[in-house]
Amino acid sequence: MTYYVEPLNCIIKRDILCRLNRSHLTKMNTQDLALRIADLQGFEGYQFECQPIPGEVEVLQVTVEGFEEIPAYVSVTDTQILCITYLFTEEEIQADSRMEMLEEMLELNIPIPLSSFAKIGDRYVIFGALAVESNIEDICHEIITLSENAVEAISALEEFLK
Repeated sequence: MTYYVEPLNCIIKRDILCRLNRSHLTKMNTQDLALRIADLQGFEGYQFECQPIPGEVEVLQVTVEGFEEIPAYVSVTDTQILCITYLFTEEEIQADSRMEMLEEMLELNIPIPLSSFAKIGDRYVIFGALAVESNIEDICHEIITLSENAVEAISALEEFLK
């Protein structure tokens, strides 16, 4: 039986290449995300502005040019990258049409791509989630899509708002 022994320099080069190829799999935090977005200098014709929000949970406020009134809030956990945009508060809903609005939100969950509705406290949100292994282009695409979907959702639900 013959054994092939790989030269040491080949093993080292292969190890470095493997690490480089896996570098996108390392856990990203919001500071890394802000730097990566800034390095892109725009994506799909949109410019981004990032603002870290200090707190117990790291959050990055990302404003997409053209959607300044509805920023996305991005957080990174061990299992996902969560992007949230606030739509409106409970107080802004016409009380007599609340149930009809909730029904409409359930029906809109399917046709609005890459986003879903939720409620955080008294605020209604639209959100999308990505795998932590997602590349920066996918993350930027999600943020743009979420911003577009937020505008579409507010427009579709405006008849239920005061």
